[in-house]
Amino acid sequence: MTSPRSTAFFEGLTISDNFESRKLEVDEFTTRHAGLGNRIVLITSGGTTVPLESRTVRFIDNFSIGTRGATSAEYFLKQGYAVLFLHRHRSLQPFHHRVNKNILDVLSVEESNGTTIKVQAPFVASLVPVVQQYHHYHDSGMLCQVDFTTLEEYLLLLRAACHALQVFEKSAIIYLAAAVSDFYIPAGQLPEHKIQSSGGKLQLSLEMTPKMLKPLVKEWAPQAFTVSFKLETDPELLVSKAKGALETYQHQMVIANLLHTRKREVVMITMDMEEKVSLTDEDLDSGKEIEEPLIAKLVAIHREMLS
Repeated sequence: MTSPRSTAFFEGLTISDNFESRKLEVDEFTTRHAGLGNRIVLITSGGTTVPLESRTVRFIDNFSIGTRGATSAEYFLKQGYAVLFLHRHRSLQPFHHRVNKNILDVLSVEESNGTTIKVQAPFVASLVPVVQQYHHYHDSGMLCQVDFTTLEEYLLLLRAACHALQVFEKSAIIYLAAAVSDFYIPAGQLPEHKIQSSGGKLQLSLEMTPKMLKPLVKEWAPQAFTVSFKLETDPELLVSKAKGALETYQHQMVIANLLHTRKREVVMITMDMEEKVSLTDEDLDSGKEIEEPLIAKLVAIHREMLS
């Protein structure tokens, strides 16, 4: 059952003007792929903000820019999954993040036969496969991108998306890669206008964000294959904290990683398995990404469960 704190949290939220349009987009995407019999993955990506004022000027944020979520989405698409990508506004997005150069650095102006813009050939060569893949998956309707900014927007959209996934039963994966704020200020406690520095030292009292993984697993999408992430800085805590989360929330998998090695090594942990996925120095030098073997192994586990 949903905890009283979780219920109170949602009851106190103010629904934004564009929430219904984003929810409709989610419903249409999931309904179409359910009708086609496709497997689907909901990926959450990027960080959430916590406003300090109702008319927000200042907010609390974290360092996540959505690299793991955006990269994972691409590999899920290549494995044949429809991808519902719930991402922080202006965070990294599938395929877009491959275009990592300042566009002005690869453009030049030629004026011999009128003014034309020339693009450097090496950049064009590297861009072609990215553009082809983007249009293949986007134009075929396999990728749906829905954005959020605040903690409240994220949790409302997450709940709506999970409800929409119920029709897929066990054919759905929920891949919770977003960095969700652990603390927030309830809307009723926010000052309406910008906090003035003339008031002197600022003291904040933050409430703990209710844990939503339990209602997600038990009520929102009880048959989905749910994957959460555990990021730690102390290697002694990594596995024990991940197993503790599995015991508490009863979902299917925790992907655990350390802050300083998260791009080269992760540990996939279930109630029955503990498997390390890692890259060598040669892999990293060649541009291989940890998400490629990670998603391949995760999909294999999901397919075996379905069979």
